[in-house]
Amino acid sequence: MIKLEIVLILNKYPKLIFSIMSNNFSKILKYFFTLLFLFFAAVQYNDPDPIVWIPTYLLPILLLWKKGKRDRIMYLAVGLIYLLWAANQFPVEWEGVRLNAMGMKTINIELGRESLGLVITGILVWIIGLLK
Repeated sequence: MIKLEIVLILNKYPKLIFSIMSNNFSKILKYFFTLLFLFFAAVQYNDPDPIVWIPTYLLPILLLWKKGKRDRIMYLAVGLIYLLWAANQFPVEWEGVRLNAMGMKTINIELGRESLGLVITGILVWIIGLLK
């Protein structure tokens, strides 16, 4: 009896996820991700190299609003590029991402922040691919 209930739940689960993701929930996430990436790009304005980081955070918005057929492999590849870039940016010595008491930051803190932003972006690009 328990096995039958588990099988019934597992058969209904993908349908439930699809129905939630296909309607209002995916629209809400789309707008939320757009605002999030716009915020990420905006805080890069005073970065020493904004020409690199602003487009880095605007690209997922373009992918999010891209029309056409589903191309999940492209999203997987772009997300993987972000994650590999994050691994490359990871600091030699982890000092966290917070500023110290004097308000000064070290190169390791800067690299840690860049790496963390790229990891978040890579994961969200994968989520965007699943929503499409």
